[in-house]
Amino acid sequence: MLQTLISLLRDYAELTKARITTLIVLTAWCGYFFGAHRMGSSSWSLGLFHALLGVSLVSSGTAALNEVLEAGVDRRMRSTALRPLPAGRMSRAHAAMMGLALTLGGSAYLAIYANLLTGLLAFLTALVYLAAYTPLKKVSPLCTFVGAFPGAMPVVLGWTAARGKLEAETLILFAIMFVWQFPHFLSIAWLYREDYAQGGIRMLPVVDSDGQSTVWRILAYSGALIPVSVLPVAMEMAGRVYLVGAVVMGAALFRVAVGMAYPRLPATAAASKPSARRLLQATIIYLPALFALMMANSVS
Repeated sequence: MLQTLISLLRDYAELTKARITTLIVLTAWCGYFFGAHRMGSSSWSLGLFHALLGVSLVSSGTAALNEVLEAGVDRRMRSTALRPLPAGRMSRAHAAMMGLALTLGGSAYLAIYANLLTGLLAFLTALVYLAAYTPLKKVSPLCTFVGAFPGAMPVVLGWTAARGKLEAETLILFAIMFVWQFPHFLSIAWLYREDYAQGGIRMLPVVDSDGQSTVWRILAYSGALIPVSVLPVAMEMAGRVYLVGAVVMGAALFRVAVGMAYPRLPATAAASKPSARRLLQATIIYLPALFALMMANSVS
């Protein structure tokens, strides 16, 4: 009985992509922190609880619906073949009902306990992710650009949950998240190029076999992160310690990204994988470290 329960909980965690949802909740927390800070109120409140719970519900539900839509693709990919749906441990109908309940319920929860704008934005974020990004992955490498919009929204949802409106600072936080996603997801696509090709996912490294277009985009967006990441200082959201840290971390990330360019290896080369893995690890460290420093050095 206990083993069955543990297995079921693991399947639900896999279905709702619990690790990704955790990162999404953390970025929403950052948005809420600065929204509350702007008003001069405490960032630790019941409002924060409602915001993070609502965002986690919508994120979990969207992830579940994504797996429902991509069950056939997941079945053909080695990295996803053991997920609950392709492995046959859960029915698509069950996963779809759960996904809809979480997505719609989470959006309604945010509308009621945060504000209507946050609930609406959360629902639209899920809609764009499922109706635009998910099907586009089978059609064009533009999917990464389109997917970056809903991917950057959690920090906005945190802000609007605290403030009830969109402001210039919101766009700065959104821009950091938006730009960061390109080196992050392109490194993932590089690492799993063969798997994506097997599943019919047309990420850029899949269609760009020599890898040069992918590398130049990685370098361009990694470089762009440096000026974008210092904008919070210009808007008096963070101080000089953050400014120095953001520049240093941005330069370090760019240096790792340069490793993708030299030596020039095609995306099909196994020897190129370690550089892509180092870049992926660097992006995973960079984002929470940047937001943590921004919050720690926030300007009163």
